[in-house]
Amino acid sequence: MHDFVPFYFAPRSPMLYAINGGRVAGCPWRQGDIVHFETTVQNVAGLGQPYVFYDRNATLAFSTPYTDLAHLDTAVAWDLLTEAPQLDGFCMYWQSRAAVARYVDRMERRQAEFLVRDRAPLQCMTRLGVIDAARQAQVQALLNQAGVALRVDIMPSWYF
Repeated sequence: MHDFVPFYFAPRSPMLYAINGGRVAGCPWRQGDIVHFETTVQNVAGLGQPYVFYDRNATLAFSTPYTDLAHLDTAVAWDLLTEAPQLDGFCMYWQSRAAVARYVDRMERRQAEFLVRDRAPLQCMTRLGVIDAARQAQVQALLNQAGVALRVDIMPSWYF
């Protein structure tokens, strides 16, 4: 797993929630410190970057790996990712609910991952997302200093 750059298919992941709540051992940051890198499956595949995607949290022994994009529509639980109520086009809820059959494994399925081997080049990114204007200015200054032309958008709906 540590040889891959992980991407979720939707914002507001359970991992971000855990980080923000201080429940990730050794992680001093909160959600305002997180900068989201956005790409598309097509961008990664178009650059010839090796990848694998999973139908749920990739660390689970019963998750299924795929390397053929033909399986993307059926492997990923798009219905759970995009159902109402939505924020920025994605369902705002991710918690599992044992009392509702449809949501028994919602959290792990919402953590379906697209993993890129070794690195995800900046040229495959579509934009960066940050929590507020102060972080946007900070990140944009760093990109400008490095000569990187990449859009930085304020995306509060990507955060809790």
